Amino acid sequence: MPKMKTNRGAAKRFRVTRTGKVVYAKSNASHILTKKTSKRKRMLRKSGIIDKTNMGMVKKLIPYR
Repeated sequence: MPKMKTNRGAAKRFRVTRTGKVVYAKSNASHILTKKTSKRKRMLRKSGIIDKTNMGMVKKLIPYR
């Protein structure tokens, strides 16, 4: 069986932790920040963890990570 190709777009957006969870950077934190509250902007700085319902799809996109 040939090797699977890594989806390069997904490889730039997601990373896998040592425990196997998939982490991503949250969106909506780059511009039009004046109308967003300080709390919302602070929460957007933190990374998010992919929900288990989407975990299988993301792991297929980045098989060797």
